[in-house]
Amino acid sequence: MLVHIRKARVIDPQSGFHNKVTDLLVEDGIILNIASSIKATADKVIEAKGLCVSPGWVDVFADYHEPGFEHKETLASGLACAAKGGFTDVLLAPNTQPTVSSKSVIQYILQKASGNITGLHPLGAITQNIEGKELAEMMDMRMNGAIAFTDGWKPLQNTGLMLKALEYVKAFQGTIIQLPTDMGVAAGGLMHEGETSTRLGMAGIPALAETLMVHRDIELVRYTGSKLHITGISAAESVAMIRKAKAEGLALTCSVTPYHLALTDDALTTYDSLYKVMPPLRGEADRQALIEGLADGTIDCIASHHRPQEWDAKAKEFDYASEGMALQEIAFNILWDALKDKISIDRLSEAMSTIPRDIFGLASPEIKKGNKANLTIFTTTGHHTLLAGHVRSASRNNPFIGKKLDGKVIGIINNGQIHLNN
Repeated sequence: MLVHIRKARVIDPQSGFHNKVTDLLVEDGIILNIASSIKATADKVIEAKGLCVSPGWVDVFADYHEPGFEHKETLASGLACAAKGGFTDVLLAPNTQPTVSSKSVIQYILQKASGNITGLHPLGAITQNIEGKELAEMMDMRMNGAIAFTDGWKPLQNTGLMLKALEYVKAFQGTIIQLPTDMGVAAGGLMHEGETSTRLGMAGIPALAETLMVHRDIELVRYTGSKLHITGISAAESVAMIRKAKAEGLALTCSVTPYHLALTDDALTTYDSLYKVMPPLRGEADRQALIEGLADGTIDCIASHHRPQEWDAKAKEFDYASEGMALQEIAFNILWDALKDKISIDRLSEAMSTIPRDIFGLASPEIKKGNKANLTIFTTTGHHTLLAGHVRSASRNNPFIGKKLDGKVIGIINNGQIHLNN
């Protein structure tokens, strides 16, 4: 198929066409031509006001639940979410059943997702069965396709084991990913500890539950010289600590979720479990610190933390409701709606494309004539509303359904295929 992308602004710092409005011709996954104007008879023409094209976006932490929890999400429904959301690559959490702590589960995921327009990159577990007791066979998983290692939604609490993990992955220049939560300090908490939790009479989770873990892991990185990625930071003090550690030259990177950039704990005043996440939504001062951290590069990239939950898991008393939002398919809209007046589209695109590729060693083809097309096509103008009947996820735990948000993902081109949203 010959695809003609007309009058799109290229957002790719490595490309000679960066920030230029051009036409692109793509056929069978190859960029045939880029020029200010191209005359061609194409099978598909893509044009829209405010059209942009960037290297394919990467989601550095999402959960599709298969194998074991297909009633929440499947690889097929998750991949449909990714394509709709503009992601050409997704790093997949290991919290399945069986857990991704052996090469056989890695092979299962890669085989089942093969040939898809969106590339799946399994994250291997740090510990056997994600029990936090002994290291998993990380080298074996690495050789079979694990892109990095994490215990996912169960952050590794054992300091000695975390030290061993960081030392172990140095042998193959691997990366450990950690969710920053000290479960002992967070135990019993339901939301951010602050004025809102006091007013609502709900048990709070102090920012200390996050900052203790961030401090510990920074010290372990300093000691080992290994590589660590902290995903889902939510507290202002975490941003400050990470900024200081990066200034020292430590091999530390981090990501933030769309919902921590767009929402605060005020969203919980109606006790709506759709807003129950971990780390929890925090105060406005924390949100502003996250935005500043993303703007100045302290926060490297975006992680959707796409975590589908079936209806029963959310439709119960807040205390017992499961955590997470399933929002990968509108992650960009949430981000742009919240950040358009504070962060440039160049910086946001970089945080969703080239930087995560650099961190995790994914190929980043330059937008250049003759190169393979790994592209996300989107607009910064107009609006998009995700209607309940159009949700691609198998679950509906998404508080943004039915809300008009800025920007629109037009589609993706990758692996010789094209996906366009309606």
